[in-house]
Amino acid sequence: MRPVSAPFEFDGNVSVCIFKEMIQLEGIPNLSGLVQSFDQQQLANFCRILSVTISEPDIGNDDKHTLLAKNAQQKRNASPSRAEVNQVTLLNIPGFIERLCKLATRKVSESTGANFLQELEDWYTWLDNALVLDALMQMATEEAEPSSPESSDESSLATSPLRHRLPQSMKTVHEIMYKVEVLYVLCVLLMGRQRNQVHKMLAEFRLIPGLNNLFDKLIWRKYTASNHVVHGQNENCDCSPEISFKIQFLRLLQSFSDHHENKYLLLNNQELNELSAISMKANIPEVEALVNTDRSLVCDGKKGLLTRLLTVMKREPPDSSFRFWQARAVESFLRGATSYADQMFLLKRGLLEHILFCIIDSGCTSRDVLQSYFDLLGELMKFNIDAFKRFNKYVNTPEKFQAFLTQINSSLVDSNMLVRCIVLSLDRFESQTEDVKVMEVLSECCLLSYMARVENRLSFLFRLINIINVQTLTQENVSCLNTSLVILMLARRKAKLPFYLNALREKEYTEKYPGCLLNNFHNLLRFWQRHYLNKDKDSTCLENVSRSHWFLSAVN
Repeated sequence: MRPVSAPFEFDGNVSVCIFKEMIQLEGIPNLSGLVQSFDQQQLANFCRILSVTISEPDIGNDDKHTLLAKNAQQKRNASPSRAEVNQVTLLNIPGFIERLCKLATRKVSESTGANFLQELEDWYTWLDNALVLDALMQMATEEAEPSSPESSDESSLATSPLRHRLPQSMKTVHEIMYKVEVLYVLCVLLMGRQRNQVHKMLAEFRLIPGLNNLFDKLIWRKYTASNHVVHGQNENCDCSPEISFKIQFLRLLQSFSDHHENKYLLLNNQELNELSAISMKANIPEVEALVNTDRSLVCDGKKGLLTRLLTVMKREPPDSSFRFWQARAVESFLRGATSYADQMFLLKRGLLEHILFCIIDSGCTSRDVLQSYFDLLGELMKFNIDAFKRFNKYVNTPEKFQAFLTQINSSLVDSNMLVRCIVLSLDRFESQTEDVKVMEVLSECCLLSYMARVENRLSFLFRLINIINVQTLTQENVSCLNTSLVILMLARRKAKLPFYLNALREKEYTEKYPGCLLNNFHNLLRFWQRHYLNKDKDSTCLENVSRSHWFLSAVN
């Protein structure tokens, strides 16, 4: 739960302070009428309160974040949580989502001056919270005659004498702060149980095309290297409105694209045609979601939102705090059933080379950033022979390949999704013996050759099983268990499972700890069956990852 340090009030209608229990929105008399009466500025302020009422409370204790603890909590709380009930209440308010989309995508009324960044930094030295800025903007509002609730924030402030005396940077920051709160609310709703309903409304109200139109002028204005990131009083903390706005925007894109057919709204018509052409050239059918995309709802202009994101992603400085979120947003576009056309669309724009540069040559040491790039690389390369060919062209020396392996081996919790991708892809390619191109890449690619050696797969398996147990499994490291299962199930398909199990037993005796690996793995497998096989969504995701139903059926 995001903390509220002081009561929020506007027009005396609503006030909120710290509660021991989450407020129940449906218990507020005439909430729907109240919200509908808000002008756009009041609605934006209201979103600050909503962020507390629709988010699940932060548990705080790391031990309670384990999958065992989460499973136990879900059994105790089978009914919808207060936050989930509040989300439904909001969605039932007529016009609520439409107005949030308008708030998120409206333009700043005046153009940004040439000295915007210097002016902005000057104001940051004393303007460190939204309440001070709101007070000033409210003074500006009061000097103007209000019109209708829908237009008063824009028209009244636009004609206010005080507003024209306020620096342009303050007006821009004010708008950015509003959008941070609105995007947060939309992001939470996208991740809730009503996700499909929210998706339909966000598409209908053209949220994505609206954000695309704001991208260059507001969301990601061009900066010089010296003032790329503007901080507040604490230079070690990314806490400025600009930083928060960008991160919230990237989180929204991640939630919007993840495992949903509406992800193609991030492209424009020309880019959709490019995907169709890629499929036609490869003589494969277009994915159903692409065919069904409503072209009246996609991005306008020369570039779609995904392409714009790729452009700024490749320009990001090595130490940028945005790299993690950018990679997560792009990865979400690829997640789900593997699409060759989607992968090629990104490969043609140099994404693979950019990722490899960041992993091998940029000197990046952030584990979070490296994990996001490993995950993205795995989705980009999975079952794609062209991607492995491009990999081999970039990693063209033993030194580069060793540097790449060093990064992978430095933390398997971070890199195991990529390891899984390589193992699965190798299995697929080895079955395509009649494809000359595939056989050529198989014989030349250093990465595939490395993973083809049994001793290397066993080395990964030993460490994957050894770094987790049932008591320490979390959403962060459970992927290690899934990757170890993939390795063993592929061995089972090739009648090599006894060899792998014997190797595990021999490893136990070598370590002078009999039973440590096999007993641990047995406990993990039993937990895996209980945790996944009763969850349709998780099971579907795992099937998509492996591209095979045998991944699940083999453990039944």
